[in-house]
Amino acid sequence: MYQIIDIQKRLLPDLLSTMQKRYQILRTIHFMAPVGRRSLAQTLSLTERVLRSEVDFLKDQNLIEVKTSGMSMTPDGLMILEKMEDIMREISGINEMEAQIKKRMQLQDVVIVPGNSDSTPWVKEELGRACAVSMKKRLIGKNIIAVTGGTTMAAVAETLTPDFTQKEVLFVPARGGIGEDVKNQANTICAKMAEQTGAKHRVLYVPDEVSKEVYQSFMREPAIKDVLNLISSANMVLHGIGDAITMAERRKTNQENMNKIIEAKAVGEAFGYYFNEEGEVVHKVKTIGLQLKDLAKTEHVIAVAGGASKAKAIRSYLRSAPHASVLITDEGAARELLKG
Repeated sequence: MYQIIDIQKRLLPDLLSTMQKRYQILRTIHFMAPVGRRSLAQTLSLTERVLRSEVDFLKDQNLIEVKTSGMSMTPDGLMILEKMEDIMREISGINEMEAQIKKRMQLQDVVIVPGNSDSTPWVKEELGRACAVSMKKRLIGKNIIAVTGGTTMAAVAETLTPDFTQKEVLFVPARGGIGEDVKNQANTICAKMAEQTGAKHRVLYVPDEVSKEVYQSFMREPAIKDVLNLISSANMVLHGIGDAITMAERRKTNQENMNKIIEAKAVGEAFGYYFNEEGEVVHKVKTIGLQLKDLAKTEHVIAVAGGASKAKAIRSYLRSAPHASVLITDEGAARELLKG
């Protein structure tokens, strides 16, 4: 198949371009349905005139249906979309990008979903689905899955399904998180993951950032120690990667530490650690829960982050990430990663 695609690229480049355009239209309709023509044109950055002719073609082929409420996929359209996925990954070079990033960053695996979540919000849902598939492949026997907070992890939670309960699964928050937006706290996300899968979960009701005195006090609490023991024995960790300044602002970091983060040119954040472009830790928040050093003994570490704007943050973290790491990202971030 790959040889045929290579020949088509050389002899019929217009054919492949048309295929890519129609694939993107079908895919976007699938995720936005029911969607109107104007909204679809804006999302795809196409003129309504160009889109109208493509929509007419797809309708004539019985791949989409058009109603007053908007456009949606037909069963034939969904079948075609599914069959085109592997072909379009090869045409767009996604398979090759996965291999290059995996080798360059020395990772266990890399999964890239089409699109850029900076400009297309539903791509984050695709990141969630890709993460769910990656998780299921790695579930064996009893599993303790430690999960961080954040909008990306919240998107992952929405995509999990009851078939996870074919294995024994316990979700635990990787860190404390009280102080963040409730829906993005690790406790809330663990509860949602358990609800979606029919699994069990535990909570860790402690702040994300604490003083040395408060830290020592919490560590003496039996209920907290019990959850921390579960976290430290997790065989899988799911986490996002944040932009350094965005995360510092979200944590309401005091001015002294904010200046330190800015002066050190931090670009990425994960687990309360701030990294510069070389992957060096330039600032650390004292948090209760999983620490960066704990990842080295974790069997599966799955990092999920997308958007071209996150590329520097992703690269900075991956320079310190364990080799067992799996990266789930999107095409926007991947192309920027390969430029560096």
